[in-house]
Amino acid sequence: MPASLPTLSPAELARYSRHILLDPIGVEGQRKLAAARVLVIGAGGLGSPAALYLAAAGVGTLGIADFDRVEPHNLQRQLLHDDAAIGEAKVESAARRLRATNPFIRVVTHADGVTAANATKLFADYDVIVDGTDNFGSRYLNNDAAFFARKPLVYGSVFKFEGQVSVFDPANGGPCYRCLFPEPPAAGTVPGCGEAGVLGALCGVIGSLQALEAIKIITGIGEPLRGRLLTYDALAQTFRSISLARDPGCPLCGATPTIRTIDAEHYSAIVCTPTPTMSDTEFPLEISVTEAKRLLDESPCGVLLIDVREPYEVEIAGVKGAELIPMRQIPENAHSFPRDEHLLIMCHHGGRSLKVTEYLRAQGYTAVSNIAGGIDAWAEQIDPALRRY
Repeated sequence: MPASLPTLSPAELARYSRHILLDPIGVEGQRKLAAARVLVIGAGGLGSPAALYLAAAGVGTLGIADFDRVEPHNLQRQLLHDDAAIGEAKVESAARRLRATNPFIRVVTHADGVTAANATKLFADYDVIVDGTDNFGSRYLNNDAAFFARKPLVYGSVFKFEGQVSVFDPANGGPCYRCLFPEPPAAGTVPGCGEAGVLGALCGVIGSLQALEAIKIITGIGEPLRGRLLTYDALAQTFRSISLARDPGCPLCGATPTIRTIDAEHYSAIVCTPTPTMSDTEFPLEISVTEAKRLLDESPCGVLLIDVREPYEVEIAGVKGAELIPMRQIPENAHSFPRDEHLLIMCHHGGRSLKVTEYLRAQGYTAVSNIAGGIDAWAEQIDPALRRY
């Protein structure tokens, strides 16, 4: 933040009066908020409440980084957007809502999102980074870039009915994300919200807590979650705080670090599923939707498309000719699958279908491949007329 804090106008003093009445904040704390620059990564389920509360709180410069567009299924939890914004870039929809929320702040959009090429330089322009992303590749990238930029990272995540919040700030003696999770989980073992679902209001709880942590860091009040992981169970309505120690052996912030730069290939490898081995050359573990479409078109009699989603999902969108067998019914039906055809397994985003593919291979099926990205990628790349959800 700049050495001199901005002066607040009478209109701003009136707007933020309930903050100013709080002794630990006062006028000086509100001026610190006005001088602050906060980057919110992801204008989705967590980024929506976080950005809205940061805007309302009077954070002077609010950056929004997201490369995605608004889709109908976002609206159940992503409150920055409305029905009229469907198809619009999320950063544009978010900026419009945030500027309407508080005309005294400056909203900066980053339509390319955060990438390995721009992350460290981008983070250097902000005081606090709020991570609202939903995949492991992005979380490791954001963590590493925040470390190199020496910026506090306010972490949040949600899964079904549970959430987590922490502050990763090695520059001030705290641990980083890699101290908590040294290695990403194996591909396909942890489904995203598109596979497992997420309670919309849960995002509001966790995103709001992230905004609160950012405000505490900026104003210097209270005790940020530096060195602590706060977990929340929405069904039991309980919180739990877990102490986190900095790991001396951490490959990023430890005594003998092995990660010294941002390597784009490393983060894309986290996001993607493993590369097929040489034994999978003829029938790779995973194929793209374009390759699946080519196989179905060129060899319709030698290829069988199996959709392992639930029946209600197929009513939303489906590929003509696919055989519906929900994932839970695969074990009882596996014996009937033809061994002389190439089995292509599809689900919503590719998580469930990958598990089914691996299960069938363990049962001796070699000609079986997962369709990466599932029906969502099919709708995006093959048939835009399909409804995405």
